[in-house]
Amino acid sequence: MHKFLKYLKGDRVIWIVTILFLGLSMVSVYSFVPILVKTEGGTPFSYLFKHVIYIVIGFSAMYWVHRQDPKYIEKLSKFIFIVAVGLLVFTFFFGVRVNDASRWVRVPIIGLTFQSSDFAKLALVILLSRRLVSEQEYFTSWKNSIFKIIFPILVICGLIAKDNFSTAAIIFMVSLLLLFIGKFPMSKILTFIGSGIVLAGVLILTHIALPALNILPRFDTWVNRFFKAYGEEGASVENMQAINAKLAIHNGGYTGVGVGDGDLKHYTPEAYADFYYSSFVEEFGLFSAVLLIFLYLILFYRILRIGLNAKNLFETYLAIGIGLLLLTQAMVNMFVCTGLMPVTGQNMPFLAMGGSAMMMSCVSLGIVLSIAYKNDMEGKSLNSNKKSE
Repeated sequence: MHKFLKYLKGDRVIWIVTILFLGLSMVSVYSFVPILVKTEGGTPFSYLFKHVIYIVIGFSAMYWVHRQDPKYIEKLSKFIFIVAVGLLVFTFFFGVRVNDASRWVRVPIIGLTFQSSDFAKLALVILLSRRLVSEQEYFTSWKNSIFKIIFPILVICGLIAKDNFSTAAIIFMVSLLLLFIGKFPMSKILTFIGSGIVLAGVLILTHIALPALNILPRFDTWVNRFFKAYGEEGASVENMQAINAKLAIHNGGYTGVGVGDGDLKHYTPEAYADFYYSSFVEEFGLFSAVLLIFLYLILFYRILRIGLNAKNLFETYLAIGIGLLLLTQAMVNMFVCTGLMPVTGQNMPFLAMGGSAMMMSCVSLGIVLSIAYKNDMEGKSLNSNKKSE
């Protein structure tokens, strides 16, 4: 193991946790796909093989990115953002529709689909991290703040919200946290939040008053999910996936029913993705579920540590932003499965089945590890200079 890890630079704890996650994902995805086999056909092995391909691509990208200097990410921040907006616009008009939502772009020839929002959320964090450094002296200017800081957030969240409100909400929240960490004026943050609430209210009222315009095509879906989760229809047949998720957690007990022996995964759509945590608890048990949470917290702590040790402020903001994205996504999946949030489409980073999510999560960690590698090299250079003196 030590011989293998010597080729992996940066933070070894992050490498170990990531490898554990990827190994666990192969076992769990193979076990959690019976419902997909029933509805889409194929065999569990065929889905596992596809998942392994994404892992190989993601891990290879992670390895390549972690050997690059983070300064190149900083220089390309605007270009990356423009590409992300282009992908979202393309998805908006020509995306592949699944479950009444157009979120995916189909890659020509190979036929695989890519969720453009997975790339966009990383692109926005990169751009914001750059702008919070380069535009800091202009924070007092409303014109500059709106155009340079606020506008990119509105563009990304606006393009995503139509078909993927939960992802847009996560990106919006992480962006606000980044603005706060980057010492963006609190008065402007509060004004931004207030304006967002007013705008959302206007859009909702317009949609209700003029339904023919179909401004918010998934508005009824959002409302139904909320009332099914917390209202009188909480035990309806239509909300069976959320009910099954909680039953799976109850069925798992402290030690789980055993890998491959879960019952509720056969009746829970997205047991391998949006309801990953409930399927995991059923088969692996509460003790393993707590350990899983602990591993995510370790990952988040190491990412924060790397960011805070970086001498470049852009790298600090970028690492913290990536850590917030990964942890928030994992928390939302857990909250949905335990009934603390309405049903929404967020899977577990590094664990659930999903090609674009897996690859972009690996690329995100690759960026963090490149910052860690740079920190190590600067530390060694400083120590050698002290010794020479």
